[in-house]
Amino acid sequence: MIIGVTDHFRAPFHVEAKALGVDAEFVDFHSRNEADFDIAQLRRLDALLVWHARIGARTVDHLDNCKIVVRYGVGYDNIDLEAFKARGLPLCNNPDYGSEEVANTTVALLLNLWRKISAYDFASREITQGWAENVLPPISRISQSTLGLVGVGRIGGAVARRMAPFGCRILAYDPQLPPGQENQLDYQRVASLEQLCAEADAISLHCKLMPETAGMVNDRFLAAMKRGAILVNTARGGLLESLDAIERALRSGQLAGAGLDALPQEPPGDHPLLRAWRKQEAWVRGRLVVTPHTAWYSESSVLDMRHNAAQTIGLYLKDGTLRHRIV
Repeated sequence: MIIGVTDHFRAPFHVEAKALGVDAEFVDFHSRNEADFDIAQLRRLDALLVWHARIGARTVDHLDNCKIVVRYGVGYDNIDLEAFKARGLPLCNNPDYGSEEVANTTVALLLNLWRKISAYDFASREITQGWAENVLPPISRISQSTLGLVGVGRIGGAVARRMAPFGCRILAYDPQLPPGQENQLDYQRVASLEQLCAEADAISLHCKLMPETAGMVNDRFLAAMKRGAILVNTARGGLLESLDAIERALRSGQLAGAGLDALPQEPPGDHPLLRAWRKQEAWVRGRLVVTPHTAWYSESSVLDMRHNAAQTIGLYLKDGTLRHRIV
């Protein structure tokens, strides 16, 4: 069995080999640029594991012997789906890792912004008189607030379970889920994003990146939110139309704070909002918390990711079991 690995993880591939359960030869392409992939090696592969590399026709057209391609991660916006459809080559993703970590990071961002932890941390450095009287109102009591979830799959559901003990009212919008799931997780389903925006004091995004959701958080979305609300995104950067809209909402006070683990462009470049954040300008200090798309990460989740992705290949090549198929 010959398995290709595009990038990020390096040989020796002990975790993948153990998950496959058979002898395997690994081809380490070690590049995010498919133009670097050796065509002769591509033609030898039985399967391909993909991380950050963008995969299109240039790669797919040379996978002569390949039976399956599996992405290490959940999202697949770096994959040309049409190329796979044209070839009839199965493409699978890997959703069964890191859900606990992403849910915990989401809750941490929500609590940070709700309780103004980062804002107090910065403000406390400049206190010259008194101490405990230097409060930063307004701060709402969480048990008297409403959390809105956009998407309640694995991660959104885990966030709902974690936030329930804080006593907040939890609303959720997810038209893809059948009726009744809200009874299991103790949240209230709303019929529209407009209703969610109008009622939620904090909104957390947990939906897939699809044509219907791409750029959904735009000026109109943010204007529909309650003034002074919080936005958290630990899902996909493409859900945000741009950082321009986030900057306008933070500057105007429409957003009290934003916690962003996923950005529209990664690495993010030199956007004015991020320049202000890096310099900790007074208007954004403690109100914008940015993490580098690492909400999923722990040493355990990395092992789960590698094991589960390779196991998907093994299941298919051994007995035809095809899980998490995208196309």
